[in-house]
Amino acid sequence: MSASAAAAQGRAAHGSHAGEVVHDAVVALEELFRPPPPLRGGLFGAGLSARGERWFERISWAVVVLFAVAWALAIVMTPRRQTGAGEAPRFALTPATASVTAALTNADRPSTAYLTDAFMTRLAGLRGASGKVRIVVHAPGEPVAPQVPGVTTADGNPSSPIERLALRIGDAIRPVADLNVLTLTPLSARRRGRIGLYYVGAWPTEKGAVAARGNYAPPRGLIQVTPATEDTPLSEHLRLRDFLTHDQVNVWPKYVVVDPRIVDKDELVLAELAKQGIPAGGLHVMSGFRTPQYNAGGGDPTGRAGLSRHMYGDANDVWIDNTGGGQMDDLNHDGRRDIRDARVICDAVERVEQAHPELVGGCGVYPGNGAHGPFTHIDARGYRARWTGSGDGG
Repeated sequence: MSASAAAAQGRAAHGSHAGEVVHDAVVALEELFRPPPPLRGGLFGAGLSARGERWFERISWAVVVLFAVAWALAIVMTPRRQTGAGEAPRFALTPATASVTAALTNADRPSTAYLTDAFMTRLAGLRGASGKVRIVVHAPGEPVAPQVPGVTTADGNPSSPIERLALRIGDAIRPVADLNVLTLTPLSARRRGRIGLYYVGAWPTEKGAVAARGNYAPPRGLIQVTPATEDTPLSEHLRLRDFLTHDQVNVWPKYVVVDPRIVDKDELVLAELAKQGIPAGGLHVMSGFRTPQYNAGGGDPTGRAGLSRHMYGDANDVWIDNTGGGQMDDLNHDGRRDIRDARVICDAVERVEQAHPELVGGCGVYPGNGAHGPFTHIDARGYRARWTGSGDGG
């Protein structure tokens, strides 16, 4: 082949290769700029491929999560004290974050932050089936409420006998206005049957008595009561003073055992009576907690049981007095005030126990005597018992 022919052949091959390159480039550009096919119901409208839509969605969620984490960290890391004059704040908060933080940490400010609602619902179980219980009882060294994470006291140190309950959220503490933490004084604080000057005595099983059931063991401890704390609400209609033993009038502090279950049960009974048109405001507690020494011989011990539930803080003797007469009202409207009116209360107890078997217990009816009118004994002993009694209750 001549040199000129070879050159011509080379130029043809080169031109063919260049043409292929140009053709491939045109095809690539057409593919790149070709409108995407209609999307299959995507959220973001036309203009994105399915793959692009997936990436856009992932990035969007990542941005949302990032903002949520940053906001939560801003709340948790908010300083718990005010900065000094001329001192720059340690953290700059947006107005929204500042509003949430203020609602968490200021009990006197209306709770406008929706974030707190989830935490407040945690407390529903502490208020009992009635929703009206206002106390949590715990022993020193134990969690305030193991079933509710984040529960503490307003000062963050659950050691005082009575403190306001609070929720801890990070470093922020939100006091709860209508729940109190009652910290028990251990029985080991007794010296010869007394705590300080207050005579408590010993529980029957501590002195060798044998009980058929385990709930007759001595209580875990007692609640200290002073003149300043005796009006502490136990529930909507009950106060701490309603459970005080009726002796040692001038001795303070006093000590009492209160099981929140009997408080809850009382409130449920009152709600049942209200359905019959009997107002709850007239509840009168004749006898709540009795120290062992008082149960054995204080007042009129006639009719008292040696293992009375009153010594365990889950019983009380009550009547309803909405007329101010100082004794049981005529609840059944038969024109008399007698043991039949006490049975009206016991019937309400029966309905409560059917609806709430976890609060099952005793109910006894007692006639009036020269010292008082008829009354009803209610307890939450854990098994059903019914009786008609005499004297000052079981």
